[in-house]
Amino acid sequence: MARMSSVRWTVCAMLFVATTINYMDRQVIGILKPTLQSSMGMSETDYGNIIAAFQVAYAIGLLIAGRIIDRIGSRIGYTLVMGVWSAAAMSHALVTTVFGFGAARVFLGIGEAGNFPAAVKSVADWFPKRERSLATGIFNSGATAGAIVAPFVVPWITVRYGWHAAFFITGLAGIPWMVWWAIKYRTPAQHATVSRAEVDYIAEDQPVVDKAPREPWGRLLTYRQTWGIALAKGLTDPIWYFYLFWLPGFLETRFHIGLTHMGAPLMLIYGMSAVGSIVGGWLPNLFERFGQHGYRARFGAMFICALGSLPMLFADGVQREWLAIALLGLAVAAHQGWSANMFTIASDVFPNSAVGSITGIAAMVGSVNATLLSIGAGHVLQFSHSYKPLFILAGSVYLIGFACLVLLAPKLKRVQLREEVL
Repeated sequence: MARMSSVRWTVCAMLFVATTINYMDRQVIGILKPTLQSSMGMSETDYGNIIAAFQVAYAIGLLIAGRIIDRIGSRIGYTLVMGVWSAAAMSHALVTTVFGFGAARVFLGIGEAGNFPAAVKSVADWFPKRERSLATGIFNSGATAGAIVAPFVVPWITVRYGWHAAFFITGLAGIPWMVWWAIKYRTPAQHATVSRAEVDYIAEDQPVVDKAPREPWGRLLTYRQTWGIALAKGLTDPIWYFYLFWLPGFLETRFHIGLTHMGAPLMLIYGMSAVGSIVGGWLPNLFERFGQHGYRARFGAMFICALGSLPMLFADGVQREWLAIALLGLAVAAHQGWSANMFTIASDVFPNSAVGSITGIAAMVGSVNATLLSIGAGHVLQFSHSYKPLFILAGSVYLIGFACLVLLAPKLKRVQLREEVL
């Protein structure tokens, strides 16, 4: 075999950095929540509405980003979406009202929605099928990296230069990446240092074109497996956003962990989420080694992850802060393990021609529910001043989602799509 270059792994590293910036930019407001509440008089309800604005915009952005990226390509498309979200992130430094923050979050959500469609397309362009799951896992770990970096960078900037500078400087991080990407990124066939043999290697195991009929969304909704996947993902996706945007506020309220001491607890919590993602994705292989194949391996892994979320039922009543942090870390790790398996459920059950549509339906349900949870969380905290109802919800929905899968997609039986009526 001809000698392969390292270019595609450089592309993977660039995607990892972009995803890290993506999650760092979206988490700044969560870390600064207590600061913004004290300096601007932002209420819990205001904060919930601001997060909801981001999630609505993110959902809308997901609907259009993939189509735009497919049309104009990853090189220009990724640069465009990074530019939009970087400008939106920096614009937070210019606003001083709740409405202004809401408007800035809308543009941030629209821009950030393009990250994953662009990254996935870039992986498809540069990696053979056998390497794509590894490449995707590497760049997707940037989500955890961003969640870990932000608690260290944001407080340091805020203490020295103020919260306006925290938004501006973190938003500015996207600018050098855009230059790097625009200069270095080309498709394999256009890249000067990639040989013809390597181009052929990347394309040699492209998947066979799916011959199954392509069914419209309306018809896909007639399959009960669609509803099982949509409910399982729709119930649990909002919990990740709750962890991302509300845990810093909980630690400050419950244990008086201030801005300058927030880094270590959040690093531990989100670091455990990275471990959970890897372990959760590996669990089905472990079950298969013990003779539990197919749906038994998948459901077994997801059931363990659902059980791992149960400590959230008790986290609000824990008196010792590091015990609470450990329980939160376990729950966040369980979520990421659950998500690692949820990503594959659509392809387990549906043919390739329907996987994108099923994923879109489930993601939309998750986005709508995340918006409702954000608004509801703001009202709960505004009037009850207690995280307990929200923690009970976070701890219990995974078992409910698991039950939806078992009942509506029993044994993960593969769907045979009906022929379209001509």
